[in-house]
Amino acid sequence: QLQLVESGGGLVQPGGSLRLSCAASGFTLDNYAIGWFRQAPGKEREGVSCISGSTTTTYYADSAKGRFTISRDNAKNTVYLQMNSLKREDTAVYYCAAVQSPLLLNICVLYPKEYEYWGQGTQVTVSS
Repeated sequence: QLQLVESGGGLVQPGGSLRLSCAASGFTLDNYAIGWFRQAPGKEREGVSCISGSTTTTYYADSAKGRFTISRDNAKNTVYLQMNSLKREDTAVYYCAAVQSPLLLNICVLYPKEYEYWGQGTQVTVSS
């Protein structure tokens, strides 16, 4: 059974940091493009960051640039999202998603419909 499991969410004060993990089971993440998305209450799901299947390309939404870093550890079959300088508006449920596509080997996109497998999400709350 192919599964993605997010972890690392929690409550953090503004300006703090969290590292989210996305671990795969039932398949290896090699050559899969991975995206991180988030959804706040009452809002649509939005893309945060992605990494291409070959790991050559990463992309960040404007809201994440300069603060978030996506990385991949194929040996651990895990993708990470390091989030620094967190703001209250970063509060949301964060999801990782994966897709294996030759079109996304050297690029990645933040369109949710392009991704095939999704995790259950992890809550991030930024509050003092």
